[in-house]
Amino acid sequence: MTLNSYNILLLKNNQRDTEWLRQMLLPHQVNVVNSLSEAKSVLQTTTIDAAILNLSLKNIQDFEIISSVYSLSHYVAIIVITEDENEGTLQKAIKLGAEEVLISNNTNKHNLKRILISSIERRKRYFENIRFGKTYDGNQDSGEARWRFLSEATFEGIMLHDRGTILDVNHVLARITGYEVEELIGKNGFELATVESQVLIIKNIISGYEKAYEVTAIRKDGSTFVAEIQAKIISHGSQNIRVVAIRDITERNRVEAALHKKENLLRKQTQTLLEIARSKTFIQGDLIDSIGEITRVAAITLDVAKIGVWLFNEDHSQLENIVSYDCKGRSDLKSIVLKKEDYPNYFTALEERINSLDSNLEATVNQELSKFYLAVFGVTSVLNKLIWLRGHVVGIVCYVHRDDISSSRQWSLEEESFAGSIADFVTLAIEASERKTAQKALKQSEAQFRAIFEHSSIGICLLDIKGRIFDINPALCKTIGYDFEELNQKHLTDFICFEKEDLKLYKQLILGKIERLEIERQLLHKNGGRLWNHLSISLIVYPNNKPKFFIAIIEDINERKKTELQLRESKESAEVSSRAKSEFLATMSHELRTPLNAIMGLSELLQQEVFGSTNDKQKEYINCIYNSGVHLLELINDILDLSKVEAGREELSLFPVELDNLCHYVISTVRERAEEKKLQLTCSIDKKLETCIADERRLKQMLLNLLTNAIKFTSKGNVSLQVIKVSQGIAFRVCDTGIGIKPYQFKHLFEPFKQLDSRLNRQYEGTGLGLALTRKLARLHGGDVTVESTFGKGSRFTLFIPDREFKEERKIDKFKSNTNCTNNMIAPTNTFKSKRILLVEDDKHTGKLLQDYLQTIGYEVEWMTDGKNFLYTVHFYQPDLILLDIKLGEVNGSDLLVSLRKISDLQDKIVVAMTPSKDDNSGYRFIQAGANDFVSKPIDIFKLESLLMRYCI
Repeated sequence: MTLNSYNILLLKNNQRDTEWLRQMLLPHQVNVVNSLSEAKSVLQTTTIDAAILNLSLKNIQDFEIISSVYSLSHYVAIIVITEDENEGTLQKAIKLGAEEVLISNNTNKHNLKRILISSIERRKRYFENIRFGKTYDGNQDSGEARWRFLSEATFEGIMLHDRGTILDVNHVLARITGYEVEELIGKNGFELATVESQVLIIKNIISGYEKAYEVTAIRKDGSTFVAEIQAKIISHGSQNIRVVAIRDITERNRVEAALHKKENLLRKQTQTLLEIARSKTFIQGDLIDSIGEITRVAAITLDVAKIGVWLFNEDHSQLENIVSYDCKGRSDLKSIVLKKEDYPNYFTALEERINSLDSNLEATVNQELSKFYLAVFGVTSVLNKLIWLRGHVVGIVCYVHRDDISSSRQWSLEEESFAGSIADFVTLAIEASERKTAQKALKQSEAQFRAIFEHSSIGICLLDIKGRIFDINPALCKTIGYDFEELNQKHLTDFICFEKEDLKLYKQLILGKIERLEIERQLLHKNGGRLWNHLSISLIVYPNNKPKFFIAIIEDINERKKTELQLRESKESAEVSSRAKSEFLATMSHELRTPLNAIMGLSELLQQEVFGSTNDKQKEYINCIYNSGVHLLELINDILDLSKVEAGREELSLFPVELDNLCHYVISTVRERAEEKKLQLTCSIDKKLETCIADERRLKQMLLNLLTNAIKFTSKGNVSLQVIKVSQGIAFRVCDTGIGIKPYQFKHLFEPFKQLDSRLNRQYEGTGLGLALTRKLARLHGGDVTVESTFGKGSRFTLFIPDREFKEERKIDKFKSNTNCTNNMIAPTNTFKSKRILLVEDDKHTGKLLQDYLQTIGYEVEWMTDGKNFLYTVHFYQPDLILLDIKLGEVNGSDLLVSLRKISDLQDKIVVAMTPSKDDNSGYRFIQAGANDFVSKPIDIFKLESLLMRYCI
């Protein structure tokens, strides 16, 4: 049947583009219509083989078109082409009479051609059967459509035939036989099999055999293939149709054959490996014999021309062929040596762990090898497998294949795996040989060890994994007073005074986290005494890293330990005394500062004649009281600072310090004293220096101590301060032309409360704390203070401050302007009238002093001696300023400050904290806690008045 024999009705609906369909239907006779009425006219006047309806299937009118075309002519094969992929929509179209439903996106010319012919031929056969009296069910049309869907979806070839005549096939069968679908329809199905297979097929048809069986099938081009077929008869109306499923099993049979071959090969390889493992030669440990046996059976199993075992020398500069097995001659060849200098690329390849080399003679490595055996012996392929021993490559097993010079062997994964196993057996052979040699050496070493073990003066004990003693030397028996029989199979732990952490250390030793356990413990002597011993316990392991036994070395340190304990007790006693001294000094210094608050405060008020005028004699006495108080305060401050440093309670506040400002401050502070003694006071700073990282207050204190001492002990001449950049830091040098220091006095120079010469006390005031405190503060910075001096000519003290990186992200505002006491800030007393101040102070003298002074200058003052009812008093009294002592009796002033800031109505109250320390840093902490400002005790009247000016105007 030719392609030009079909008349096609093409209905395009909803102005859908059908030009692509017309191109695909060439060279058929195509009648294009635009509506159902035009289609009816064509169907009534022209013989149509198939109607192709290009519909969207989105509305009911499209389904009515299918139904109407089907009712006009049952002889026409209806094919619907749509974009809708919904399964329910497609099934509905088939039920209304469509023979096939195609998705436009998946439709091509070949597809359309096959389905068009199949649909037309099925429709013709259907009516031919009716013509000859054969009937079908009412659902025949929809059934055939479902058959088409199922047959095209399967992976098997499907054939429908009646007494051999093919009624229909799917495209899978057409593909595997090489025919077109239309070529197979109507053909005798038996012609697709060989004559022998036809006999088998007919026999199975007659017997009703329905199970799968194999036949030889013939393709269109005459070639044959093995097929598996399975057939079954189904009733279709009054007609019995045979359905045949056909599968091409050529590839499956090939895979099964390959698997069978691989199984045989693996079985043979396994048997070979078992034979090697059971070989007496291999077990006995003779290296050459063992490797000879391994290479012989491996060569037969792999079917190679030759196997050689090559071992490196110590420096890997050469390979020696210690054993070779040639399958052809079946004899060992003479040993050969390859040198790295002759085969550098080959050695490099082995060092880089290249396991196989192809026989490409253009490759550099193969060109080198051809000098030895590739070209000479007709080698076409080489497989190298590395021999590993304790994590290092010690040689190779070389497998050589010889064949036609133009071909090379492709080594399978199974062959490479087997070759690797043979290399592992060579490793075992080497280890067995080494073990045999080691056993001989071990016997000799055991004798030596036993001699050392028995005659050692240090105790030695061998323990099993459970800690039981199985051997012990005489020295240890003597140490603890037991015989060997009394200690054998006893736990060593029964004789050791263990501590809690020992179990943790023991577990770490077992797990290999530590090499040995080193502890000092007391051993229990047989007489009931305890002896200090040093224990060194090590774990001995097998080659596979499994624990074998413990060895304990035990050394008597009883006398040494007694001495150490005595020294430790002496040291601890000294440290306790030192801490007690520092704590006592700190406590006493604080207690001494409290009465000074009243002494200096009252004397300062009397100096200002706040409560009335005084005569000259009274002024002289008052000035003496005040100056004595200042001197005493300085002494107490030095004692307090020294005790804090020694007690480890001093914390530095490290910030960048401007050197110009620092030097200007210390020089201006001591200038008056220098001028009184008519001394020349100078200062010089290295131009490269601008800042250093230090605690500014402590740095000032150290420099003032050095400068004050220099002025004190210099009667004429000059005193200078030099700031110099030195390696890794900055040096502050204070030089003078004073009395100098004698050499033997240097060792006492920095001791606290130490004057170099007691006679100097009569001429020079001082306690000897300044230099001691200066050195301790310098070392707290990471630096030091050193001295150079010539007696009678002068001294040079050098303060070294190391360089350090400033990493503070948060800079504390030091409020320097807030702490400057200037006389011009004092305002007339009438400015402060009507202002209320709440004073919280537990010391009666200080409280009375402040209350009287504040009331005298015009303030209303409410004085509380404790923190009870503090918040109530603030609510009731509503002060303009709160002077809050931080160190109260039972209540902490910091807690009162925190509680005050938590109450919204009182959050804006101005609070000035009164701190017991002159350390600014502690004051700033109270500001961060919520205070507006702080003042340190003893309270300076000018400082107090500046605060009143700031907060009570």
